[in-house]
Amino acid sequence: MTATQTLLHIDASAQLEERSHTRKLTSSFIERWMSQRPQDRVIRRDIGRSPIPAIDQNWITAAFTTPEERTSSMIERLALSDQLVDEVIASDIIVMGVPMYNYGMPAALKGWIDQIARIGRTFSFDLGRGDVPIEPILSGKTLVILSARGEFGFDPGGMRAHMNALDPALAACAHYFGVAREDIHTITIEYQEFKDERYRRSVAQAEAAVSALAGQLAAHGRRAA
Repeated sequence: MTATQTLLHIDASAQLEERSHTRKLTSSFIERWMSQRPQDRVIRRDIGRSPIPAIDQNWITAAFTTPEERTSSMIERLALSDQLVDEVIASDIIVMGVPMYNYGMPAALKGWIDQIARIGRTFSFDLGRGDVPIEPILSGKTLVILSARGEFGFDPGGMRAHMNALDPALAACAHYFGVAREDIHTITIEYQEFKDERYRRSVAQAEAAVSALAGQLAAHGRRAA
């Protein structure tokens, strides 16, 4: 068994758990993981019920001021952001419940990402690198995205793949979390608005896949076999 690990459990759904597929899936993942690794730690961040404030001019000014030059008001303005970044740094695996809202991510999740995309903390910026000045600071983490969509066909080649603004955005931002693309695992429920047999089958398949993935990652030290 590997050393003690920390899971960052994020729920972005605005729904209560009894009405939220993504909340049920994240809870199932954590429960399965902890049944195999009870010594591990879970950090819970419910941004769906307690949304993260949007960044503003004062936040941007503070974030792009060097730490030694920040005023007390700047430090205070970044306090929540620092706490969120610390949670990401402390985590080994990020379990994220993300419903698709209007083909993209919930505003609460975008607010969270904006708060943790921090120069000097989660990425560095150097024009000396040419056309690729941004370089991630964090690395070695795993991201599990548990999603639900009202329609279907959002995977590559699907009839709505061109409308999927959620998965590409999360993949593009994953380096802020210290996650490489090959360490992103996505499980989705589709057909939610149709409430037909395809929907019921999708729910059952997702629930089984979550249990299997949690078991594999827990047994193999985060990376699925």
